[in-house]
Amino acid sequence: MSKRAVLEVIALGVEDAVAAQAGGADRLEVVTDMAADGLTPPAATVAGIRRAVDISLRVMIRLADGFQAGDVDRLVRVAGELREAGAEEFVLGFLDAGGGVDLAAVERVVGVLDGCPWTFHRAIDRAADRDALRKQLDGMPGLDTYLTAGAVGGVDDGLPVLLAEAGRAGEPGYEQQLLVGGGLRLDHVPVLLKAGVDGFHIGGAARPGGWDEPVSVEAVAEWRAAVDGS
Repeated sequence: MSKRAVLEVIALGVEDAVAAQAGGADRLEVVTDMAADGLTPPAATVAGIRRAVDISLRVMIRLADGFQAGDVDRLVRVAGELREAGAEEFVLGFLDAGGGVDLAAVERVVGVLDGCPWTFHRAIDRAADRDALRKQLDGMPGLDTYLTAGAVGGVDDGLPVLLAEAGRAGEPGYEQQLLVGGGLRLDHVPVLLKAGVDGFHIGGAARPGGWDEPVSVEAVAEWRAAVDGS
């Protein structure tokens, strides 16, 4: 029997989390400040969501807009505080000024995560060389997922890249799950499923009323049905 595809939903707070779980989400990406494309939430928010739902939580480690690490000492402190608060899964990713992976920053942050699973996020879509980034990160403790649209502009632009990377699953640097998100629409899902993609990530699509409104149970349920191939 094939394993069902993962549906991950962005949650900004407890109300989002409860609705996402009720709609059939498998996992939450917990962030704050979507005006900056998602930053590290307060530890109290993470703790409140953890008490409210029993699905997996991946917590963002990102302190400022953009994809450079900035103050790495502070990133390391924040990662440690989130671990102490009970966070067990994470989302992160840092590039240098030239668009290469900032391996030193990633290694320092991952070093305090105790082997916890984590996602390298859409910084990969801004990388100068996606393949090189994947191969540099190959074997990094805990790295099990890449969140990507295939291109900066979103899934419409990145679909050929996503299909090509899905076809390389299992190769060195491509063992991690491909979690597709960023301008993802329901009509993309059948094509991606056919290519073997088994991870889908939504944010705005779970909120028909926009980011000022909470996650909709009905919207998540519609996505659940789609990623299940129903």
